[in-house]
Amino acid sequence: MIKAIRQLWAEESGQDVAEYAVMLAVILVIVIGTVKLIGGNANNVFSQVGSSMAQPQ
Repeated sequence: MIKAIRQLWAEESGQDVAEYAVMLAVILVIVIGTVKLIGGNANNVFSQVGSSMAQPQ
């Protein structure tokens, strides 16, 4: 059992998969944060436009 664990630990492909998983997680966090930021700003802009259109000038 210990031999199998050591062999898995030394395998290069397993480390590559872990690195890709970490990179994917970081990219997802950045994308989700950006979408939330843009979504909040877009909501504010649409609210302002709607308010200005509703007011008679």
